[in-house]
Amino acid sequence: MPSDVAGLVLAAGSGSRYGGPKALVEYEGSRLVDRAVRLLSAGGCDPVFVVSGAVPLSVAGAIVVHNPGWATGMGSSLRAGLRALSWSAADAVVVALVDQPWVGAEAVTRLRAAWASGSVSVAVATYDGRRGNPVLLSRSVWPEVAALAEGDVGARPFMTAHRDLITAVDCTGTGLPADVDTPADLEHPALPRRVRDG
Repeated sequence: MPSDVAGLVLAAGSGSRYGGPKALVEYEGSRLVDRAVRLLSAGGCDPVFVVSGAVPLSVAGAIVVHNPGWATGMGSSLRAGLRALSWSAADAVVVALVDQPWVGAEAVTRLRAAWASGSVSVAVATYDGRRGNPVLLSRSVWPEVAALAEGDVGARPFMTAHRDLITAVDCTGTGLPADVDTPADLEHPALPRRVRDG
C-alpha cells in the first residue's frame, strides 16, 4: 500500500468542558496527543502533523504547527494543518481528533486502503452505519475543505456540499469512536458515548 498519506491531529483546543487542554490529559500512561500520533503512525501515516493552540506542544514523532486562531474553533485548526501539509509531499491526509483515544489503528489502515484504490477523494470511517472519525482527504480537495472550514465544524461543510465524493469505510469493531468531553468519560470507556458525525 502506498505510504504517501500524512496524518493530522487536531489538538489546539482549551478543553473548556474538560477543565483543561485535552491534548495534555494522561490516559493509561501517555498524553492523548501522543496516543493520537501513535494511532496515525501505526496506521501507516507519515509524516504526522499536530496542530497546537491553547498550549504549546512538543510531540515525539510529529511536526507541530501552531494555530494562533485556535480560539475560533476546529475549522481554523484544520486550515492551519492543511496549509502546513501543502508543503509536504503527501497526496492525502488522515485527520484524527485528539479527544478520541479509543479509535483503532485498523481504521486508519482501512481508510488508506480505500484511498489506494485510486477512485477515492474523501474516505470517512463509519461505525455501525454512522459516520465518525478519522477522515481521509485527498490532496485535490484540501483547498476547498480549507475554504469551507469555519467555527467548530471542520470538514463537515465540504462533505455536506460534496456527498458524491464521500466513500464510507466500515470500521465497525476496530475501536470506539467516542469523544472525551469530561474526566468521567475516561473512567468508563465501555459505556456508550456520543459519536461525532463527520
